[in-house]
Amino acid sequence: MRYIVFAVLLSLPIIAMAQTPRAHIKRTNPQTLSKPTGYAHVVETVGAVRTVYISGQIAYDASGAVVGAGDMKAQAEQVFKNLDTALKAAGATFADVVKMNSYITDMSRAQAVRDVRARYFADAVPASTFVEVKGLVRPELMLEIEVIAAVRDGMSVRPASR
Repeated sequence: MRYIVFAVLLSLPIIAMAQTPRAHIKRTNPQTLSKPTGYAHVVETVGAVRTVYISGQIAYDASGAVVGAGDMKAQAEQVFKNLDTALKAAGATFADVVKMNSYITDMSRAQAVRDVRARYFADAVPASTFVEVKGLVRPELMLEIEVIAAVRDGMSVRPASR
């Protein structure tokens, strides 16, 4: 039965991916700092949690082919799809993400990334860093994002190991 529930979760449309805050994660935006857009200035874990580190995800599909060469929105869609897959493999969701580091080759295209990101994060936004870099592992790649998540056991559906 657990496998059926997991399969149903994987088939949800991307629009339904936005997550609500978790009780084991506290997000704070001090009034003496600028108002953040799409991230939190301070994120803390509360109580016993398991930390999950997701390596930087790039716009590769399951076969290793680059998706959306020259198209930042298409690459962002694939990167967030890959992050979603990696988080689910660890029994986590975007609501569990406490830190996100994004590396982009052209900051003038950052809005396309922000638009996709907004569909995955609702009020449960992570602490975040967004950096322009000279290049990534392949010249046609324009974006790489890594995340850290904090999961309280029993909070998320955890699929069986492969």
